[in-house]
Amino acid sequence: MPVPGPGYSITVRVEAPPSASAAGDLTTAVGRTGAVITAFDVVESHADRIVVDITCNSLSADHADDITEVLEALPGMRVRKVSDRTFLVHLGGKIEVNSKVALANRDDLSRAYTPGVARVCTAIAKNPEDARRLTVKRSSVAVLTDGSAVLGLGNIGPEAALPVMEGKAALFKKFAGVNAWPVCLDTQDTEEIIRAAELVAPVYGGINLEDIAAPRCFEIEARLRDRLNIPVFHDDQHGTAIVVLGALRNALRVVDKDLSDCRVVVCGVGAAGSAIIRLLRQKSPADIIAVDVDGIVHADRGDTDEHLRSIAARTNAEGRRGTLRDAVREADVFIGVSAPNLLSAEDVATMNSEAIVFALANPDPEVDPLEAQKHATVVATGRSDYPNQINNVLAFPGFFRGLLDAHAHEITDEMMLAAANAIADVVDSNDRVNASFIVPSVFDTTVAPAVAEAVRRVAVAGEGSSGGGAQRAAAVSGGIPGFADLEEEVEF
Repeated sequence: MPVPGPGYSITVRVEAPPSASAAGDLTTAVGRTGAVITAFDVVESHADRIVVDITCNSLSADHADDITEVLEALPGMRVRKVSDRTFLVHLGGKIEVNSKVALANRDDLSRAYTPGVARVCTAIAKNPEDARRLTVKRSSVAVLTDGSAVLGLGNIGPEAALPVMEGKAALFKKFAGVNAWPVCLDTQDTEEIIRAAELVAPVYGGINLEDIAAPRCFEIEARLRDRLNIPVFHDDQHGTAIVVLGALRNALRVVDKDLSDCRVVVCGVGAAGSAIIRLLRQKSPADIIAVDVDGIVHADRGDTDEHLRSIAARTNAEGRRGTLRDAVREADVFIGVSAPNLLSAEDVATMNSEAIVFALANPDPEVDPLEAQKHATVVATGRSDYPNQINNVLAFPGFFRGLLDAHAHEITDEMMLAAANAIADVVDSNDRVNASFIVPSVFDTTVAPAVAEAVRRVAVAGEGSSGGGAQRAAAVSGGIPGFADLEEEVEF
């Protein structure tokens, strides 16, 4: 099932004889290894030799080594250098800080820094809420991790987690104009993580918790939401749940089923699975069956873990028992956020007709998508090389953009449901829904603004209904002349 991809792309610089057959010999050798050539460039030409760069996608680091060895073994060929293109992207990091204001002369410096900046500091000291308007806080998010559950790599620590957090920050900026910064903590103690988040919170308009292992992540999020006056969002939980719910709405349209008539199996009850179950329950499916490594979760299983007991209390209304294969029999929807290769085509065949399969384990899903397609009508994965990629980047940039624009202090289920509907509407409103297109592309530039507006609208309505909107508007002006007019002129 795996195919060569850009994640293992290499460029091999080879010195070869200047013969007419040299190029053919090189490309044939690479092709025999199973790699995919994406570029072939002659970079030097001499009377006695040529130097070429062969860029190709491989399957793994070991496969890349095999390609190099095959080329080196060709008569008259010499490999000069091998460049891993993924590592090249990360050299020196992927993000940087740029000044938004000119600092060309003394006047500029006097306003941006001393003495003029003292007036702004004084205004914020008198009314701390003005920090949301007069500092980077108005459009900044902390991407906070302890490095305990990074991708599929596990507990690799804060330094090793940094490239992922940098990537997340780059996506925030690219898709929603949000300034995000990695905050990688050298601790995995719950109390220290919570305290560290409290200490850095004044700089940020929101906190995105990332790659923190369950069940610790649940307590950290819950307590930070209680203690901080800025939104706290655990993307592994809620970002995944938002995109899954949006995709499921369109998938149900394809198969012409109502969620209230569907039995949904959720495989994996960690961070993502738990949040999916929570958000799905807001839409009242016929039943949700949760499955973990020990099989179907049910109230009489004797689990001592409080989290599992909570899942059991909210799912499996009929008290079903057994394995994952038992759970998917006669189910309408399968959502996997667990581990690779748990199901076969034969298992999918036992589901109800017009089945929906979301196999989201990465990089290898719970069931081979090609095998699942033999029996399921709609199949989605977390991979970019198959249709219907369920990717959190469809949710978190726009979600935080909406929170920041609304100056929100908290996150609600209504906001998450609105975001899910906005993602679904990008496809649905243009009447483009089909079995291979239930979610928009991650590069669709209309997604983040649509999500942001949906979240902003819910957040502002919530403020207004509580009477906080008028009070907030009065408070943020801080008595600064022309502040309200200035605020309206700011563009994002």
